[in-house]
Amino acid sequence: MAASGGTKAIIAALAANLAIAFMKFLAYFLTLSSSMLAEAIHSVADSGNQLLLLVGGKKSQRAASPEHPFGYGRERYIYAFIVSIVLFTVGGLFALYEAWEKFLHPHGIEGGFWWVPLAVLAGAILAESYSFRTAIKESNHTRGKQSWVKFVRSAKQPELPVILLEDFGALLGLLFALIGVGLTLITGNGVWDAAGTGMIGLLLVAIAVVLALETKSLLVGESATKGDLERIRGAIESDGGRIIHLKTLHLGPEELLVAAKIAVSRSATGEEIARAIDECEERIRAAVPIARVIYLEPDLHRTATAAGQDPAPAAPRP
Repeated sequence: MAASGGTKAIIAALAANLAIAFMKFLAYFLTLSSSMLAEAIHSVADSGNQLLLLVGGKKSQRAASPEHPFGYGRERYIYAFIVSIVLFTVGGLFALYEAWEKFLHPHGIEGGFWWVPLAVLAGAILAESYSFRTAIKESNHTRGKQSWVKFVRSAKQPELPVILLEDFGALLGLLFALIGVGLTLITGNGVWDAAGTGMIGLLLVAIAVVLALETKSLLVGESATKGDLERIRGAIESDGGRIIHLKTLHLGPEELLVAAKIAVSRSATGEEIARAIDECEERIRAAVPIARVIYLEPDLHRTATAAGQDPAPAAPRP
């Protein structure tokens, strides 16, 4: 559900951005507005980013190999991180450079097509609103009762947060461009156009930094969500099991590794322990379907030296 929803949001955003980029470039060539050029490059960068997300999703579906025994699920995180770099460099830094150039050499909207950028910006706002609406609709399938900020920070699927932030940034950028172009048309002073371009650049840099930080956390490795951890604990303990320690790690957005040390009776036979572990694995997978790699280690319960650490070994006998 999450993967298909992310793909649908990506395709909607890609279609909107390709059409918008064409219109913005046309408006720039007719008026030489720096805000329109910055917005056109912004749309090109967004289109490239959406293609990168699609490529990452495709590559992540490759089967596990001896060199990568846990599969390629993290490809999606890598490509999402590349998206943040592209947005920072191609979108943000280019817009800031263009704004600086326009501040040094300001000029008004040139040519007799003063209405073109306004019409293009209005059409772009409508297209981006549709893309943003699609991203919100698909995100609501997995967001639950979380706030939007918490959803972006905790989501394990990188595509939806990326599209949400890109579309939100695109709408704000269009508003900045509309204000800059509008004031330039009213006053004839190109400084307003430069100011709008600068605001677009700062906005894109800020969004790129947020995306980079959030994706970095996924690349380093995040544990299961609080809800999934509770369900895993419940599955292990539902049949009288006792957890000595539990660790989880996302191998990809829809693949979770579970490693746990569980207490067993001193009198249990090897056959009884093996059967108990098999049953416990079945309960975990039923409770959390994305828990596809499970390692359960039986051990005698001893007091741990610290929470989450292995118990101290018993003292050697004389």
